[in-house]
Amino acid sequence: MSGDDASMRVRPMAAGDLDRVQEIAAGLAQAPQWRRSAYEAALDPTKVHRVAMVAEDAGTSRIEGFVIARLTPPEAELESIAVAAGLQRMGVGRRLLQELVRDAGALGVSSIALEVRASNQAARGFYEALSFTEVGRRRSYYADPIEDAVLMERREPVAESP
Repeated sequence: MSGDDASMRVRPMAAGDLDRVQEIAAGLAQAPQWRRSAYEAALDPTKVHRVAMVAEDAGTSRIEGFVIARLTPPEAELESIAVAAGLQRMGVGRRLLQELVRDAGALGVSSIALEVRASNQAARGFYEALSFTEVGRRRSYYADPIEDAVLMERREPVAESP
């Protein structure tokens, strides 16, 4: 799969996707390791409003990445984004984040925040390339190992697209 529009589609995450979503997260050391109940809550419309999407190969329908964000317009928080090992740096994550920005903007969001491990240079570079800037730090936020969280944010007018 490559990140071009012809080979990938992004769609809302469904309950039937959760085994693959957890498999992707489990295969990545830097990904949050959520319990299934947390993913189920992300799909529950009676809980906190979230946008949860998957990227799938258009030919095989195999899920290769996902994104979840909590929305409290005009703000949103990127809670998790992950691309299957071996498919990173092929545009899947970029496409997921662009779709998130578009969908969140349509719901009145003008600011998306996230936190990332200070040592995760690849992720920080990815976010910076998509117009996120560092706005602060949470000292010793992460455990195992103890490490700072870098707070990043992307602000834009609601009507603007990525």
